[in-house]
Amino acid sequence: MKPPQQQRGNVEGVLLSRKLFSSLLIALIVSLGVVCLYYGTSFAPGLRRRGHHPADGSDPVFRGFIAAASDEDDDPPSFSGDAADLVVKSFPVCDMRFSELIPCLDRNLIYQLKLKLNLSLMEHYERHCPPPSRRYNCLIPPPIGYKTAIGWPASRDEVWKVNVPHTHLAGEKSDQRWMVVNGDKINFPGGGTHFHFGAGRYIAHIAQMLKFPNDNLSDGGNIRTALDVGCGVASFGAYLLSHNIIAMSLAPNDVHENQIQFALERGIPSMLGVLGTKRLPYPSRSFELAHCSRCRIDWLQRDGILLLELDRVLRPGGYFVYSSPEAYATDEKNRRIWRAMSDLVQRMCWRIASKKNQTVIWAKPLTNGCYSRRDPGTIPPLCSSDNDPDAAWHVPMKPCITPYSKKEVNRAKGSELVPWPQRLTTPPPRLEELGISSENFIEDNEIWHWRVMQYWKQMNSQIAKDSFRNVMDMRANLGGFAASLANKDVWVMNVVPVNESSKLKVIYDRGLLGTLHD
Repeated sequence: MKPPQQQRGNVEGVLLSRKLFSSLLIALIVSLGVVCLYYGTSFAPGLRRRGHHPADGSDPVFRGFIAAASDEDDDPPSFSGDAADLVVKSFPVCDMRFSELIPCLDRNLIYQLKLKLNLSLMEHYERHCPPPSRRYNCLIPPPIGYKTAIGWPASRDEVWKVNVPHTHLAGEKSDQRWMVVNGDKINFPGGGTHFHFGAGRYIAHIAQMLKFPNDNLSDGGNIRTALDVGCGVASFGAYLLSHNIIAMSLAPNDVHENQIQFALERGIPSMLGVLGTKRLPYPSRSFELAHCSRCRIDWLQRDGILLLELDRVLRPGGYFVYSSPEAYATDEKNRRIWRAMSDLVQRMCWRIASKKNQTVIWAKPLTNGCYSRRDPGTIPPLCSSDNDPDAAWHVPMKPCITPYSKKEVNRAKGSELVPWPQRLTTPPPRLEELGISSENFIEDNEIWHWRVMQYWKQMNSQIAKDSFRNVMDMRANLGGFAASLANKDVWVMNVVPVNESSKLKVIYDRGLLGTLHD
């Protein structure tokens, strides 16, 4: 047995070692905090100190939001766990000057980096993501005074002004009834640049032009997905929903910089994008209908490359609805544009399905027959056999026509899709291109139906019925999650990783919307 003096010495040694280890551990944590503070503030200047919650800046979601703060009030991310296994518990909130930051569509960044872009080709409205040194590691704050969004379907017609605090469009487009400021709300009468009397009447007019029954543009479910380019505040897409048509409303982050903000606040499917130099992030044959109402696009430029991009994403027999002065004006300038555009679409084998008043509707061919009858050397040419029409992420547009494969030509109406809503759960023909069986597709539907029922049961007692409208599925697979929400008042943006991009065409074949991302 050891003497008492030696025992006390051993105990003191152990305690001293533990104190030393604790001191080192604390020093390590403090050092990490200082490093995070330094780099966090370099990425996100002006971060706010938690604990100061002004009444005009807090809301049920961002309870830690701070309306104003100096650069001295920076606060780093908070951490939990041991030094060897740190986990971020929370992120700081960005400075208010970043409240409307769109990282890959930031025009200020383009100017600062002095990117050499062709403005005439709209390259400055395409995606240009910041380098790692210019990225932010903070949360984008809501506007000061933000209110819980108005629920659907009321949000189609009105939103809180403080949520999108920009009213210049109301004055600029007052004669076109895009939007009207009414006290603390902004109202949307349903007007547009071309349809001052409302999108509802305009859509019914298009259905009448195509002689569809009951003035319903869906044609009994045969038209389900639409693309609206230059959509404004997306009133055309908003009123299509009552026809059981879901539109991807597309507009750039241009001088009307808040138009997509308004569309999303209204609960209308939409995204920022432009017809520039890159293909749209959708596979071929995604939409039954494309629409342009005074969208101010030069369709004749570069041998019609922008119109050929619409041709790529339109299904066989799909329609392009075009309402613009070129279609009806009698002055020489517009007549000249109309003759050139008519010649272009004729060489593309499109036919006029209907033309009345200020609108013309073209239809894409169902087969390759017209292409084979064109004279040799006709412009635009057919795309080469090695061209992948479904490649759509950062792929340059090509001024060529994608012919149908033999398998596609043999299908009824070029797609063999059943009408909506049966389309949602019926295995689509393009499944076989992915090597997925109909049985696996049906099983995936059943799994997601059960999962969503369980999700809804758990949320039902805590969340109001109209709390959700805009939903994003960040790894959508075949769209089973979105399909299981079809009977709810929501729409889902199905995001598909680039390395699984072939699945996006199945999502569109089901009558759903989505996009690609890396």
